[in-house]
Amino acid sequence: MGESFQTLDELAAHIGDCHRCPLGDTRNTLVFGVGDPDASVLFVGEAPGRNEDLKGEPFVGAAGKLLDELLASAGLDRSQVYIANILKCRPPDNRDPQTEEIETCTPFLREQVRIIDPEVMVTMGNFATKFVLKTNTGITRLRGTVQQAGKYAVLPIFHPAAALYDRTKADVLFSDFALLKELLWTPESSAEENSEESAEPAQGTLFGE
Repeated sequence: MGESFQTLDELAAHIGDCHRCPLGDTRNTLVFGVGDPDASVLFVGEAPGRNEDLKGEPFVGAAGKLLDELLASAGLDRSQVYIANILKCRPPDNRDPQTEEIETCTPFLREQVRIIDPEVMVTMGNFATKFVLKTNTGITRLRGTVQQAGKYAVLPIFHPAAALYDRTKADVLFSDFALLKELLWTPESSAEENSEESAEPAQGTLFGE
């Protein structure tokens, strides 16, 4: 992107009514992100869905209600975290993000991470996890283990939407949010303990120093 910004508002103004890729022509609303600009925890999802595209806010549908429950289980609410996505515009028919779209949009995510400077990044689902950690290892293998991307601790979890269709994943998500709660209290010890449990830790450098 070649530019850096002091605040999220400045970044949002720079993005504007974005048409840098074709998704700008098919979306209703650009979904920049929402939450505390000084949050200790940054959640990264895949892309806006139908409800998010209409409202302009991430995670406002059924998956959002589950996310609220998960946050509460870790002693958190939306006002204390920040939520963003790999893509800021909804892909038609909720299809998977395409490589060109990811390459165009993720410089904005990198800048959000730099400005917010969280203690922990929680990557929700395959696309967010593979991008942040620069790995081809799937979410099923990585979830529930603390990874590292530069200076950031990264906790991959299933996307909450997946639990709407497979309720067994809901129990797993609540377990991972218990780990998140522990990680926020003891980040160094938790990271060391859980990285040892990971068979193939993914040492990403996307946001590294």
